[in-house]
This record gives sequence, C-alpha cells and structure tokens, in this order.
Amino acid sequence: MVDAQLRARGVADERVLAAMERVPRELFVREADRGRAYDDAALPIGEGQTISQPYMVARICEELGLRGGERVLDVGTGSGYQAAVLAELAGEVHTIERLASLAERARAALDAAGYGRVQVHIGDGTLGDPEHAPFAAIAVAAAAPDVPPSLYSQLEPGGRLVIQVGGRQGQELQLVVRSPEGPAVLRTVPCRFVPLVGQEGFDHE
Repeated sequence: MVDAQLRARGVADERVLAAMERVPRELFVREADRGRAYDDAALPIGEGQTISQPYMVARICEELGLRGGERVLDVGTGSGYQAAVLAELAGEVHTIERLASLAERARAALDAAGYGRVQVHIGDGTLGDPEHAPFAAIAVAAAAPDVPPSLYSQLEPGGRLVIQVGGRQGQELQLVVRSPEGPAVLRTVPCRFVPLVGQEGFDHE
C-alpha cells in the first residue's frame, strides 16, 4: 500500500508514510472486508459512512504538516482510522463523531490497535470541539458546502485545516491556513467524500 498507492502517487512526507505503515488498517474495517483493508478504495463501515481511501488519508495528513507534539482535531471519526494515523504524527488527538454507534465502534477499534489515548467525542463535528481548542491542525473527513466558521475559529494562529468543500457530488480538498488577514486557501485538489452533516455543514443526509 505505502509504495504502490502512496509513494508512487506523490505522498513524500516520510513521517506520514511511516505512520500509514504502522497503523493496522484491518482493525478499522468490518470483519467481512478485512481481506480488502489495504485496497486503493474507500470501504463501507455502516450507517452510510465509509473508511476513506488510504491515499486520501495520507494526503490529508501530509497537508497538515505535523511534526509531533501538536494538538489536533479529527472531524468525522467514522472508523477511527484517520485518528489513529494522526496519533502517530501528533501529541494529542481529539476526534468527534455525530453518530454514537460509530463513535463506540471507533473507540473499540482504537483501543484494540493501541491508540487508547485518542479522545473520542460524540457531537456535531461542524461545531468542532471548543472545550479543547485551539488546535494546531484540524482534519475533516467529509464534505461541507463551505469552511465551517467554528472550525476555522478553533485554529491557533498559523494553524492548518484540511477540508473538502463543494456540493454533494464533487468537491475539492482545500488546505486552509489561519492568517491575520483571514482564511488563506493554499492548495486544492478534486475529491469526493460523504457529506459533513451538522449545523454548519449539510443539514441532512
């Protein structure tokens, strides 16, 4: 996976590649899908949600530019896989999921994989996690019509937010940096993710 799907497609951050190599992805998919855990594809995890394609997880983590020690927020816990990768790269990881059933499964998977230190919260991810803000980085694993103001406001100065912005059928992955002049969008790439549902996202499935 690391060589064929990530390195070959331009993921160059060695810390990210090493993190992707260490996290046991098979623990974050349904038992019936474990044989496909390392496929170059998103896989269903129930409740209409998916575990993201490995390349997109790596790309999001690379764009965040983590160097270790940072406090980060993962929005849209889903399977818990991205939070596990972030735990390899940062000092403190909070992750928020609106569906309690997915949050509980993710918590169990994170514990089983050795990432019990990741703090799993249940709530509206579009509103972030103000109790633990500010964050050096925020990763969003779902698409929103625009950058949720609450998430941007919870970035520390110079903090980085990676989010998919657009309509339900297609979006662009944006790297947004908090600057004195306001949100600075540094890079974009086409992508397609499930909707980010919540007060500052899409209002229903």
